[in-house]
Amino acid sequence: MVDSVLLLVDAFDGPMPQTRFVLKKSLDLGHHPIVVINKIDRPGARPEQVVDMVFDLFCELKADEQQLDFPIIYTNAKAGHATLDPNEPADNLEALFQIIGKEVSPPQGDLEAPFQMLVTSIAYNDYLGRIATGKISNGRVSAGQTIAVVKKDGTISKGRISKLIGFEGLQQVEIQEAVAGDIICIAGFEEVGISETFADAEQPIALPYVAIDEPTLSMNFMVNNSPFAGKEGKFVTSRIIRERLQKELRTNVSLRVEDTENTDTFKVSGRGELHLSILIENMRREGFELAVSKPEVILREIDGVSCEPMEFLTIDVPEEHQGTVIEKLGTRKAEMVSMQPMDGTNRLEFIIPARGLIGFRTEFLTDTRGTGVMNHTFHEYGPFKGIIPGRKNGVLLALENGETVAYSLFNLQDRGTLFVNSGVKVYEGMIIGENAKQADMVVNACKGKKLSNVRASGTDEAIRITTPRNLSLEQALEYIGDDELVEITPTSIRLRKKYLDANERKRYEKTRG
Repeated sequence: MVDSVLLLVDAFDGPMPQTRFVLKKSLDLGHHPIVVINKIDRPGARPEQVVDMVFDLFCELKADEQQLDFPIIYTNAKAGHATLDPNEPADNLEALFQIIGKEVSPPQGDLEAPFQMLVTSIAYNDYLGRIATGKISNGRVSAGQTIAVVKKDGTISKGRISKLIGFEGLQQVEIQEAVAGDIICIAGFEEVGISETFADAEQPIALPYVAIDEPTLSMNFMVNNSPFAGKEGKFVTSRIIRERLQKELRTNVSLRVEDTENTDTFKVSGRGELHLSILIENMRREGFELAVSKPEVILREIDGVSCEPMEFLTIDVPEEHQGTVIEKLGTRKAEMVSMQPMDGTNRLEFIIPARGLIGFRTEFLTDTRGTGVMNHTFHEYGPFKGIIPGRKNGVLLALENGETVAYSLFNLQDRGTLFVNSGVKVYEGMIIGENAKQADMVVNACKGKKLSNVRASGTDEAIRITTPRNLSLEQALEYIGDDELVEITPTSIRLRKKYLDANERKRYEKTRG
């Protein structure tokens, strides 16, 4: 929908993975970005060096000669200052507006040509139904007009615009007419999707199709069947979960939902771990209760070669920790492509399989004592890198249903790291901690101390339990293994084995072996 872009880059941090991602998209579309170096007042700012880094990024992304000749503006956005020279003071943003007016051409389009608009965004409203947003490429359109929808497969259907919506700043306003160059929303068409064309009813001409990024990661969403099922959530059945996922598909265009052989399980695919965890968190806050499996990457066959999604990973880490980080990423099949010193820290850039990042964030924060910063975005599909070692430690499993007791937890904390505190309800097969050794261990966390009728004051030592490790939703999804699930309710996040009974787990391990 845009005619140009401002590429905003921090004067200290320089280009980040997300900078690479959005710049590649804009260059592929033929735009000529205006580079904005922001936060020039920040201590340690290095605007000239950052400009060189941005130029190198343009070259790496194969920008043409016109795109490489990009204009540069230096800003302190917080104070509202913009200047063409970082050494010259400024007291307003006039220089930014002038360069936009000079470099950006007005929208191209023929007002007299037949109406054409490419759908670039989809929203949903309970009263208006599906709402399609896009920029008019040619012609004009009016509220109540009959127009055509040209599908991806070339089929054409016609319908009437029930409401035409325009924009005033960030506000949506109902309008009666719009012309080429306007960004508008059209309601009244339930069967319209991204990259399909709204066109003149008499001369329906399609615009070029824009491909949507395909999912790279999948998870199984299933009905919660733990002993605590239905106690904390409001929506727990497969029918309601299915309806919620189908509703999400109306607006979440990169999401895919497939049925499985089990009617209580749905395979949900998305653009990454964050994409899926946001959906899970939203469902959780809405009152849903469900269980999810470990994320798995989606493999593709390209020219007869099995390929997997690769991520471009950027890490800023103090020098004393970089050796550990490089070593850990090496075991996860990462390839270093760059190392740059940055005022006491080093910036490391890697190409790594998406599988290698599952479970790495928690380990990374521990290794760098919370001082490291990591960012990653999808890079491309590359040849399968082979087996990546998984979690080294086993888990501590609850032996029986009950409530944890401080006395038992005190005796168990030497065996590993606890995930629960005293007074927490647990069930058989629930993960209550991480074992210090490789194998899983079944423990009794509900066993109290035997009392006798002979008791002297001072004979009992004060019981002090180490603060348990509370896993967030993202950490829980990264932590679990192939035979484990995360139970998610509006109030709790629990880790559990897929098979709660010890005998069933043994049978599963035999069949898997």
